[in-house]
Amino acid sequence: MSDTVSVPAPAPRLPLIGDRAPDFTAESTHGPVRLADYAGRWLVLFSHPADFTPVCTTEFVAFAELADEFAARDVALLGNSVDSVFSHLAWTRSIHDKLGVRIPFPIIADLDMAVSHAYGMLHPNTSGTAAVRAVFVIDAEQIVRAVLYYPMNAGRMIPEILRLVDALQTADRDGVSCPANWRPGDDVVLGAPRTEADLDARLTDDTVKLTDWYLATRPARG
Repeated sequence: MSDTVSVPAPAPRLPLIGDRAPDFTAESTHGPVRLADYAGRWLVLFSHPADFTPVCTTEFVAFAELADEFAARDVALLGNSVDSVFSHLAWTRSIHDKLGVRIPFPIIADLDMAVSHAYGMLHPNTSGTAAVRAVFVIDAEQIVRAVLYYPMNAGRMIPEILRLVDALQTADRDGVSCPANWRPGDDVVLGAPRTEADLDARLTDDTVKLTDWYLATRPARG
């Protein structure tokens, strides 16, 4: 009898904030798509469990209704599920015919589950083939900047995803942070001083709203 112990293979590492987004090439409702196609602009890549399902339909309508807002921020939208391109086309046509909403962004037909596996969209304790509601915000350098996961039975708040993009782009542009419940136009948070000189400058800066030496805000630029 062999004493060899079978060790299960380690689970694939999921993309984390700060990682380079996993590359992919896939078929979609707009033809072949690659991650490289989105270099130089931001991308919101999101998965849904299945076509012709109620919650997914409401989410796609909500994404479509805000598509122009994402585009105004130079953000592309890209959906993904383990369904065929024919299913995607029939579903989006149904959404247009029944709800009067045209889906303007491509949907990946991830039949081989390559994209779903690369981005950790399949959670085996939920389903081995249906992707959970994952969202990856990827910046113009193709770095993962935010990761969100929702269960199958709770739809996403699409305006929150747009707000998250606004916060990330504002933080990048101005070198600041965005506080809880921040919305565009609200004050932003400054980093805590790290030297005595920084602290002295902070205490005498009349453009800053100072709550304490480490907690200060100012109006957002732009």
